[in-house]
Amino acid sequence: MKRKILFLTGTRADFGKMRSLVDALCESGQFDVHLFVTGMHMLSRYGLTSREIEHRGYRNIYKFINQNYTDTMDAVLGKTIIGLSDYVKEIQPDMLVVHGDRVETLAGASVGCLNNILVAHVEGGEVSGTVDEILRHSVSKLSHLHFVCNERAQNRLMQLGENKNSIYVIGSPDVDAIFSDKLPTQEAVAERYNIPFKRYAILLYHPVTTEADQVERQIDQLLQAAQKCGDNFVVIYPNNDAGSGKIIERYRELEAHSERFRVYPSMRFDYFLSLLRGADYMLGNSSSALMEAPYFGVPAVNVGTRQASRASLRSVINVGNDKRDILTGVERVRQLKVEPEQHFGEGGSDKKFLGILQQADFWRTEKQKTFIDMDL
Repeated sequence: MKRKILFLTGTRADFGKMRSLVDALCESGQFDVHLFVTGMHMLSRYGLTSREIEHRGYRNIYKFINQNYTDTMDAVLGKTIIGLSDYVKEIQPDMLVVHGDRVETLAGASVGCLNNILVAHVEGGEVSGTVDEILRHSVSKLSHLHFVCNERAQNRLMQLGENKNSIYVIGSPDVDAIFSDKLPTQEAVAERYNIPFKRYAILLYHPVTTEADQVERQIDQLLQAAQKCGDNFVVIYPNNDAGSGKIIERYRELEAHSERFRVYPSMRFDYFLSLLRGADYMLGNSSSALMEAPYFGVPAVNVGTRQASRASLRSVINVGNDKRDILTGVERVRQLKVEPEQHFGEGGSDKKFLGILQQADFWRTEKQKTFIDMDL
């Protein structure tokens, strides 16, 4: 009988990163693959991206609405746990795969752990700012298996007491897409999304959950700087953390009064990568500035604290939330000449993932975890 693998996805970003892993298992024909689709995917404000997952033709998709536009993160966590708990009891998966540091990820790891299901965490061991850091490490402690980007992440998990034998370095799965020969052309991106600019930067700014009371000031300072610098911007909605509604409101006001800004609720991951490849630079606080952009040699101005503690890169200029600091950062980034950098693998994560799951020993992983002390 085929092993039953359940992937949980709650955002356009995590699905973009896990998609190659899902495809690898489906194409092998050796596994029974299921997807639990929830979170931002189910919200029309953010583009109802569940439809994009359905269009890929997967056989087993279960959609679950886990929030409304006023729910706080704890409420979303509780709703997701309830819905996913019912679903796993129905299908009884052999393994539950989660990604990153979102609330839905924590819900997935909690449900798997408490129902004696193997939990595999993709891209654990990374560091960042805000509550994401706490969620990511909490998920790692609830997980039995870890698929990480590099040795640095592996070492951090070992510091958390994880068994080295349960940690597999496969690189970041989104690098599989970066190196794909199937990315759309930039002309195709411009046509699909009606982007009129030949030269542009990408603006992507997420609310910082631990600074929720400052989000209005922060987005106002950022957009004032973007307006003053005179560049064209392709703007993509933030994730749905607390404060995102205020950011979206400012974006809509700006687009209505300026032809230099084009605002989109969401963008298909492959199209986003092609858009990024052709950008002059990124502006905001998205992890894409530190993960995907360096592979294309695209520099970035990283604003604020959301990516605090991330890897220091030559292509990234870190600035505060003040308009003057941001403008100084833009002036500096325009002068940067950077070569592509590969810090999160060289592609082929999907093949490595499949090969690991094909090993008989992998499925003998103990569900009772033991803390492994490091030699002090």
